[in-house]
Amino acid sequence: MPLFDTHRALLEGALDALATRGHWTPFPESPSPKVYGETGQADGQAAVNALLGKDFALQQPGEQGRLATERSPYGVALDVRYPDCDVQALVEAAQAAEPAWQALGAQGRVGVLLEALVRIHRRSHEIAHAVMLTTGQGPMMAFQAGGPHAQDRALEAIAYAWKAMADVPGQALWDKPQGKSPSLVMQKHYEIVGRGIALVVGCATFPTWNTYPGLFAALATGNPVIVKPHPNAVLPAAISVNILREVLAEQGLDPNTVTLALSPRPESTQALATHSAVASIDFTGSNQFGRWLIDNARQARVYAEMAGVNTVIIESTDQYAALLRNLAFTLSLYSGQMCTTTQNILVPRGGITTDEGHKSFEQVGADLAAAVTELASNPRVATSVLGAVGSPETVARMQQAAGKGRLVLASRALPHPEFANAQIHTPVIVALEQADSAIYSEECFGPVSYLVATDSGAASLQVAEATLRAHGALTLGVYSTDRAYIDAAIALGRRTRVALSINLTQGVFVNQSASFSDYHATGGNPAANASYTNLAFVADRFVIVQRREHVAAAPAAA
Repeated sequence: MPLFDTHRALLEGALDALATRGHWTPFPESPSPKVYGETGQADGQAAVNALLGKDFALQQPGEQGRLATERSPYGVALDVRYPDCDVQALVEAAQAAEPAWQALGAQGRVGVLLEALVRIHRRSHEIAHAVMLTTGQGPMMAFQAGGPHAQDRALEAIAYAWKAMADVPGQALWDKPQGKSPSLVMQKHYEIVGRGIALVVGCATFPTWNTYPGLFAALATGNPVIVKPHPNAVLPAAISVNILREVLAEQGLDPNTVTLALSPRPESTQALATHSAVASIDFTGSNQFGRWLIDNARQARVYAEMAGVNTVIIESTDQYAALLRNLAFTLSLYSGQMCTTTQNILVPRGGITTDEGHKSFEQVGADLAAAVTELASNPRVATSVLGAVGSPETVARMQQAAGKGRLVLASRALPHPEFANAQIHTPVIVALEQADSAIYSEECFGPVSYLVATDSGAASLQVAEATLRAHGALTLGVYSTDRAYIDAAIALGRRTRVALSINLTQGVFVNQSASFSDYHATGGNPAANASYTNLAFVADRFVIVQRREHVAAAPAAA
C-alpha cells in the first residue's frame, strides 16, 4: 500500500494525539509565508479569482446544465457555474464506483484519503479565499477554520475510522477441541463493508470545517459519498471534491466515488436524502430540516448538528476586565454566526462580586457593551474579527431582537476598507428578565445576545438547565470564584450533556474547539445527535461481513 506507507507517520501522529488529547497539529494555523510560501496567499487568491464568472471544471454523470447559486456577503460577484446533475444519475454512479472502493481495503482507502488531504492542505490559501468570499468569514478565520482546522477535523475522522477498522482482524483459524474426536476447525474471514452511499449536506457558514468530518469518515469506511453543499457556499466544497476526484483517478479508481450535488431545489435534496440507496446522512443546519431528515430519511443513519441555545453564566469573577474582553471577542467573532457562539448571558439581578468591587446587573451590561464597542473601534480589526453577515435574514433577526427588551448595545453598520458592498454589523445586546423565557429559550442565529437578569446565582443554574434540556447547546460557560458553584455547573453540564468552559479569561474562547483535543458537541442533547469526533462517529458507518468454511483437522491423538 504505497500511499498508506507514504503517509503512515501522519496517521500515527494523529492516533497518538487522539489518545493523549494534548495540543498537536500537522497543519500549521498561521498563514506565514515561511510555512506556506512567499506567494502562497497571492497565488491562492488568484486561483479563486480565475474561477469567478466561469464554468467550474467538474465533469459528472447526469449533467442537466450549469447553475450559479452563490451570493457573497462581501458583495463580490462570484457567478461560478457548477454542474446541475440528475439525482438518480449520481446515485447510480456512486453505486458503480462502490465495489472497487470497497475492494481497496482499509489500508488502501486510508492511504488515498491521506494523500488527498495533504493536497488539500497545499491549497489552503485557495480554499480559504473561497471560504471567505462565500461565507463572509474574516480572512484569518477563513484561513484557519476553512483550512488547517478543517483539515485537522478530517484527519481526526480518518484516524478514528482506521482505529475502528484496525480492531477487526481479516481472518481467524477457529479450532474447537472435541476430546478424542477430531477438532472442529474452521477458517473464518471478516470483511469491513460500507453501508452504502453517504450524503453529506454542508452548511452556509463553515463549508469545509463541518463537511470534512462526515466526508472523510464515510469514505474511509468504504462508502461512496455525494456532497451536497449549501447553495451559498459551493466553491470550497467543489474545490475539495475536485481534489479527491483527481487523486482517485490517478490511483485507477472511479472518481465518482465522490461527487457534488448542487441540488438548489428543496425537493431534489429531499429526494436524494430519502433515496433507498442513501445509507447515511451528515447534516449541519437548522432544526427544521434536521428534524425533517431524522423523521423522513428512515433508511439512513443521520448524523445531525442543529441549532442550540449556548449559554454563559456569570456568578462572580476575580478577573473582571479579562472576562469582559474574552466575552466581547466571543460575541463578535464572525458576527456570532458560529454554532458555538454564546447567546444567553445569565447574570443575577442583584449583580456580581468582582476584583473591581460589586457590579450591578446594569453595570455588567454597560461594561460588556463598552468592551464590544472598543473591539469594533479599529475598523481593520473589527472587520477582520466580525467578517460579514451571511444573509439578509440574519440582519432582519438582529433588527427584530433589538425591540424585544431593553437595548444595551445597538448594532452599527460598518464600512469595509476593501469591499464597498460588504454587510458588516456589530453585535446587538438586549437585556431581558428571567420571566422572558419565550424569547431567550429560542435560538436567534447571528450577532444577537440576551443579557438575562436572573433571581440569583442559583436561579441562573436553573434557567440554564431548563433551556439546555429543552433546546440543547454545543457550549456552556461559567464564571465564578466559588468552587462549590463551579462544581454545581460541572454537574449541570453532565446532566444536560453539554461541554463546559470554566473562567475563560485568556486566549481561548468558549466558541472555539481544538482538534485532537476537544470533542465538538457531545451528541447527548437536542443540539446534536453526534460528536466530532469519536469512535461512535465512524464505527457505525460500516458492517462486518464474515464467511466461514470447514478445514480438515488432524486426527486426535490416541
